Amino acid sequence: MSELSHNVDKKLVLASGRAHPELAEEVARELETELLPMSAYDFANGEIYVRSPESVRGKDVFIIQSHPAPLNNWLMEQLIMCDSFKRASARRITVVSPFYPYARQDKKGRGREPISARLVADLYKTSGADRIMSVDLHTAQIQGFFDGPVDHLFAIPLLADYIRTRVEADNITVVSPDTGRVRVAEQWAERLGGAPLAFVHKSRDLTVPNQAVSKTVVGQIEGRTCVLIDDMIDTGGTIAGAVRVLKDAGAKDVIIAATHAVFSDPAAQRLAECGAREVVVTNTLPIPAAKRFSTLTVLSIAPLIARAIKEVFEDGSVTSLFDGQA
Repeated sequence: MSELSHNVDKKLVLASGRAHPELAEEVARELETELLPMSAYDFANGEIYVRSPESVRGKDVFIIQSHPAPLNNWLMEQLIMCDSFKRASARRITVVSPFYPYARQDKKGRGREPISARLVADLYKTSGADRIMSVDLHTAQIQGFFDGPVDHLFAIPLLADYIRTRVEADNITVVSPDTGRVRVAEQWAERLGGAPLAFVHKSRDLTVPNQAVSKTVVGQIEGRTCVLIDDMIDTGGTIAGAVRVLKDAGAKDVIIAATHAVFSDPAAQRLAECGAREVVVTNTLPIPAAKRFSTLTVLSIAPLIARAIKEVFEDGSVTSLFDGQA
C-alpha cells in the first residue's frame, strides 16, 4: 500500500466503504495514493464485518463512504469502520460523507418528530470520528450538530463553471425551486455574473413524504434560459413540476443543476420526460446505468474532495478552496 507523507510524524490513509468504490478510487488517483485494503462482508443475518489487514496506528485516516439506497446499511458500515480504526489506534479519523445521511431531517416540523441529522452526527462522534467532511449539506445548520470540525464543501463552482459553457451569459435566470434555497440561488447568481433570480412557489403536505406541488413562479423568466438549482433530486417530482411551471410561464429553456443525484424511482423517467434541456449533477452518489438518460450530465466531485483532504492533512485551509467563502 502506498501512503502520502507530509512529514516524518504524519501519514495519510484513505479507506473506502463498499457503497461507491468508483468515487473513492477517483479520489485516491487525485491524491496519487492507493486505497487501504479492507476486508468487508455481510453475515447471513445482515450484520456487517470490516477489518483492515494493515496497521493504521498513528495515521491520519479518511473514511470515504457514499450513502445511496439502502442508506442505513452504508451508514452502519461507515460507523463500524470508524470504530475499527479507533480501536486500531488511528491518530485522527475523518469521516468523508459526500451525501450526508438523513440531512433532510434537520429540525422538528411537528411535535414528536426526531432530528435524525443530529442523531447521525452523534453516531459519528461516538464511533470515533474526529472530523466530518461533506458536500452541499441540505442546511448549513447541520455543521453545528457535530462536536468537532466540519468541512462543508460546495459544488457550486464545479456546476456553475460547467453551466457557463452551456448558456449565453446575458440571458440566464437562476431559479430556486422554493423560497428556502434563495440564499443558495444568490450564490449561484453571483457565480454566473450577476444573473437575475426567480423562485417557484410550492406547497407540501408534511404527512406525505417525497411529495410537493409546484404552483407558480415569481420573477422574470420569459424568453430566458432558466438554471433550476437544488441540492438533491430524490424522486424528481418537485423539480419536474418546477420545469413545467417555468415552461408554461414562457421560459426559453431550462437546465437543471443539482449536487446529489439520489434518483429514487421514478426520478430518471420524470427527468427524462420533463422537458429540461439538460440535467447536470455530480457523482457524490453512484448512478447506475439503468438510471441514466440522454440529457443527463455527471460531473466528478473527486478533485474537490481530494483537494479538501489534502488541505486537512497538511493543516492548510479548506476555506481557501472557495475564495474564503466556505
